[in-house]
Amino acid sequence: MPLAPQTPAEYWDTYKPNRGDGPAARPQATVFEWTQYPGHGPGAEFLGAPLPQRALDLGPAEGAEAAYLARQGVHVTGVDLSAVQVARARTWWQDTARLEFVHADAVEYLASTTAEFDAVYSVWGACWFIDPDLLLPLIARRLAPGGVLAFSHAEPTGGAYGPQPMRGKWLEGRERELIVLRWQYSPPTWADILKRHGFTDIDARVLPAPDGQPVGTLLVRATQ
Repeated sequence: MPLAPQTPAEYWDTYKPNRGDGPAARPQATVFEWTQYPGHGPGAEFLGAPLPQRALDLGPAEGAEAAYLARQGVHVTGVDLSAVQVARARTWWQDTARLEFVHADAVEYLASTTAEFDAVYSVWGACWFIDPDLLLPLIARRLAPGGVLAFSHAEPTGGAYGPQPMRGKWLEGRERELIVLRWQYSPPTWADILKRHGFTDIDARVLPAPDGQPVGTLLVRATQ
């Protein structure tokens, strides 16, 4: 039985495991999805029109959104904490021009890079799992003037705001838990946090789930 994850990086190594025989099939990357429901909500146009020339994907995992943008002519850098996810994405998208994947902690990457981006985005990624008071100032430093920050994750539920534990249970002869924090706020609170860090033109809202589905999607867009 595999060892239970002991760190957040090891936790994300297990994201979307291949449960079939043989290698997993790579995603199609024919659309850009912000929500967990295919065909629901905006697409890449949420980043602005025209699309950015250079974009940074924080937590790309499989890399489908990054690959989609690269196919549209955007130079995309995907930064992921998981070595497993980065290796898989590099294998899947090695034939895609203008696309690179970096194995790094998002905070450490943003603090050390000198690159400038027209857009920084996160689809159910790092913007959900890192304290915004730590992450947002670093993003602001790396955005070009007028650059866009956009991110999405599950809508907050149950009135639980701020850092919340997301528990992952793993059987290893007995049950163990690794607790990963995620930060969730109401749209007005996200707007206030972004304003405090110098962002403007803020659009923060919840996109309701399609009929029959339980959880909507928080969508946030702002400029620097």
